[in-house]
Amino acid sequence: MPQGKVTEVPDDGLTTRQRRALPLLIVHTGDGKGKSTAAFGLALRAWSEGWPVGVFQFTKSPKWKSGEEAALKSLASVHVATGEGGPVTWHKMGEGWSWLRTQPQDHEKAARAGWEQVKEDLASERYRLLILDEFTYPVSNGTLDVTEILATLAARPGTQHVVITGRRAHPDLVAAADLVTEMTKIRHPMDAGRKGQAGIEW
Repeated sequence: MPQGKVTEVPDDGLTTRQRRALPLLIVHTGDGKGKSTAAFGLALRAWSEGWPVGVFQFTKSPKWKSGEEAALKSLASVHVATGEGGPVTWHKMGEGWSWLRTQPQDHEKAARAGWEQVKEDLASERYRLLILDEFTYPVSNGTLDVTEILATLAARPGTQHVVITGRRAHPDLVAAADLVTEMTKIRHPMDAGRKGQAGIEW
């Protein structure tokens, strides 16, 4: 696709403008580093466009801190104070979904609760961009039904872009996505016995 030119124009009856406005399902998968990092880069673009952004982290521990979380929460505060950018809502399963009163101890139950909230938010068009971070795991291990997920995503109203990250994405999820990127590891500092660094890994 040189210089942003499409390789073919589908016979779908849509104008270029209408086709450009279609919602995207994006999957970042593979064993390499950078899947979530790329998704949060999209969140920065969405924020600058004034889009409401919802982040759902499906396997993160509450002890894990990330620079992206701190930065996007700060940008959410900027939006509240100045009206610049868009609102950002951040949910982390490991510390208890923000809409549940009790901390989830059952990861499968928590994953299902998270998906139910995502479905509600899709139906209400609460966000323009939803990031389902590490969502591939409860899908691939059978906790969540991939057929139901794909039907829900295909029927989502409006222009809601959804980004799903995680290793070993389910083949049906990959087949249904508009954009799939596989992060392939060539070399990693851990291969040389070097542990993660602040500002690089989190």
